Amino acid sequence: MFSWQMSLRIFLGIITGLATALILHACQAEPNALNNGSNVPSSAEANKVAVVSKSQDQPQDKPKKTELPPATKAIVDSVPNGLYDPPRGDIRLAVISDLNSSYGSTDYEPEVDKGLSLLPFWQPDMVVCSGDMVAGQYPSLTEDQIKAMWAAFDDRIAAPLRKAKLPYGFTVGNHDASSARGISGKFLFARDRDVASKYWNAPAHDPGVEFVDRFEFPFYYTFKYKDVFFLTWDGSSDLIPKDKLEWVEKSLQSPAAKAAKIKILLGHLPLYAVTVGRDEPGEVMANTEQLRAMLERNNVHTYISGHDHGYYPAHKGKLQLLHTGLLGSGPRPYIGSNMPPRKTMTIMDINFSSPELTTYTTYDMKTMQKINYNELPKSISAHNGIVLRRDVKMEDLSASERSNCESRLGANLCSA
Repeated sequence: MFSWQMSLRIFLGIITGLATALILHACQAEPNALNNGSNVPSSAEANKVAVVSKSQDQPQDKPKKTELPPATKAIVDSVPNGLYDPPRGDIRLAVISDLNSSYGSTDYEPEVDKGLSLLPFWQPDMVVCSGDMVAGQYPSLTEDQIKAMWAAFDDRIAAPLRKAKLPYGFTVGNHDASSARGISGKFLFARDRDVASKYWNAPAHDPGVEFVDRFEFPFYYTFKYKDVFFLTWDGSSDLIPKDKLEWVEKSLQSPAAKAAKIKILLGHLPLYAVTVGRDEPGEVMANTEQLRAMLERNNVHTYISGHDHGYYPAHKGKLQLLHTGLLGSGPRPYIGSNMPPRKTMTIMDINFSSPELTTYTTYDMKTMQKINYNELPKSISAHNGIVLRRDVKMEDLSASERSNCESRLGANLCSA
């Protein structure tokens, strides 16, 4: 028979074993809790942006991967051979543009939702937009209709980004707040500009960027993210007034700009056209060469633009030109190309140790396949000059390619 002392020893052994198991389980569970952040989105939040929030004061480490929301995982899993996950740089930007649909629309194309749903996969530090967030610039639209468009933008895009604590740097486009003026000198779409200004200056709609100079926000302002200095100008029409250009130069020479490792400009109209239907004066910035010289003089690395509805990574002189593709309606074909148009989204990784500083990973938003440079035209010649694909030099063009440009534009406009 067991003695009472033996029974007591067995009982104490069982209690000790249970306590040890509980301690080991707690030790194993704690790292998972840290990796998963504060919470994992439930199925009810599947269509909301769920990104690990970041502080600009944290070291530039890779964000910890979290469990993907169901909507994100469904898209990723649907891509044959998996969705390409680019190597991460020191800073990552998700670059979007031209989100709008038809005039007055309060709805968005499926690709807009798709792009937002994929943010947890890419985990950008910031989202930047090169304009056309709503579908204005139509004289018959009432103030209530314009306000309704901005309310829809807030509900569908801005509010989810705020909830995810993702900063949103942007420039206004011609459909947001056109700066086109009539013969009298007054804004033709003053109502659009007034509603846009009131929307963005409402405290509830703070875009979450670290402002350097609000100047005439949301039309002209500067902000920074860690070692990146951003300047936004009002490229919603082709002409920037002289006093605003003076502010631009002064801002690019400010202490904050000089302390940055890279300067990026955001504007809607590009310097040079790359797509059909945009190849004419008024569809690109006026005084192109003077603007480019000023930007190069002030060491701007990249001009991110929209409006052309076609992704094209280009360079001209010392300036990198990212013509951002669209997520909204109306993709356009390239000038002089038979390539079918497509909707795209770009992830820009900034690598401070790399000579190129930036790397683009751009996706066809229908197939979710990565677009390689060699799929795109080596150069594009528009009415105001030639631009070369980012990886191409002038000597890489054949004699016939150079001759074709010169016969159309003249030698002066066919240099890069």
